Amino acid sequence: MKSEIVDAFSMMAKEKNIDRDILSSVIKDSFKKMMEKKYGLESNFEIIVNMEKGDIEIFLYKVVVDEVKDPNIEIDKESAKEKSGEDFNVGDDYVEEIPTEEFGRRMVINLKQNLNQKIREIEKEITYNTYKDLVGEILVGEIYQIKPTSILLIHNSNEVIFPKGEQIPKERYKKGDTTRAIVKSIEKRQSGPPLIIVSRADEQFLYKLFELEIPEIYDGIIEIRGIAREPGERAKIAVTSNDDRIDAVGACVGMKGIRIHSIVRELSNENIDVINFTDDPALYISRALSPAKLNDIYLDSQNKIAKIYADEDQISLIIGKSGQNIKLASKLTGYQIDVVRNEEKEEEADEEDDDNLEENETENEEAEVTEENNEEAEVTEENKEESEVTEENKSDENKEMIS
Repeated sequence: MKSEIVDAFSMMAKEKNIDRDILSSVIKDSFKKMMEKKYGLESNFEIIVNMEKGDIEIFLYKVVVDEVKDPNIEIDKESAKEKSGEDFNVGDDYVEEIPTEEFGRRMVINLKQNLNQKIREIEKEITYNTYKDLVGEILVGEIYQIKPTSILLIHNSNEVIFPKGEQIPKERYKKGDTTRAIVKSIEKRQSGPPLIIVSRADEQFLYKLFELEIPEIYDGIIEIRGIAREPGERAKIAVTSNDDRIDAVGACVGMKGIRIHSIVRELSNENIDVINFTDDPALYISRALSPAKLNDIYLDSQNKIAKIYADEDQISLIIGKSGQNIKLASKLTGYQIDVVRNEEKEEEADEEDDDNLEENETENEEAEVTEENNEEAEVTEENKEESEVTEENKSDENKEMIS
């Protein structure tokens, strides 16, 4: 029976990729609990598991005494001699081998259940640690089952969840096909294996594809500084070169577009715009909105708002299909982009001219009023002088009359 136990769990460990030393310690721990349950916590025993031979040996140690008080840890001289055929003195150690059959069928069944449970826990921990290191990396999985809200993939005998929200909308998947996706997250669950989520719609997936296809990015010569993406439709990626001799955009596109085309095909013909990154926000926005041509850009750096002025025939290029171009450019640059047509700009200019004209008229009116007031003040002064002269004349006349 003991050989069957080891063989069964040795095979399981091989299937689940569990190290034999770990399995050996699990078996020892399970038999230890059985021994403590049968012989008490104070019992002295040793468990030897030989995974190569598929053998389990359990040795129980007892002390030889004249009078036995605890049969689990003591044995009298007569019993010891009867079982072993050897003579013992009081105080000697007696070693007895315990056959697994002695535990009874029910206890052995419990042992198997405990071993199964522990192996499942070990398997969950190994799976979690393995995929935790793979977060942000691309894996290749086989489509196992297609559900309305998700697709189940099999990768190295592990179940991987491919949610609908992480799929490229226009792609169609078939059972048995293989697909590449990036490991987006992994989390432990109270019951069952860890939850592994993969994605093809995530921006990190595009980043990794560029890293795989373009050696200069993998080597760190070219850096990806930003990605904005509408999965399956369009993407914008900003790159910069750490070597002045290498053109970042040219290296990413490749000769005759061979490098970028392999990525486009992987993403179901998703259009990819590669632009040079710059620290100048206005130039960065202009590049992000290409191929549209802009006349002028007004930046509100504090509120991250950009007003762009362009001719009427460029508006459709700026906005793009379903607003994709301007939306992706806004996401890539971090600015809210508002489009101002030249007509609107002229109206604004006219309004400014009208305002300036009104201000000038108001200033002229104020100046005229001021001149009138000055004239009135002069008239008042003249009247005052005349009245003073009149007063003097009256005074002289009165003096003459008195005389």
